[in-house]
Amino acid sequence: MADWFDRAQAYEERDRAQALEAALRRARTDLPSRETCLTCDEPIPAERQAFGGVIRCVPCQTLFEKFEAQR
Repeated sequence: MADWFDRAQAYEERDRAQALEAALRRARTDLPSRETCLTCDEPIPAERQAFGGVIRCVPCQTLFEKFEAQR
């Protein structure tokens, strides 16, 4: 018989898997990448552009994601 902790852990795993799937669906690697960062207008390295759909440099994307996580 599963106790409350086992059920909570199962819910957490399910939610994490759903969030990961949603993030992967949002990733648009079929779109072209920008050559300069949308936020700071600095050049985006070619290695990063190769992922496709990149619009920010790594530092700006990191700050953007931290801000979004706090919302």
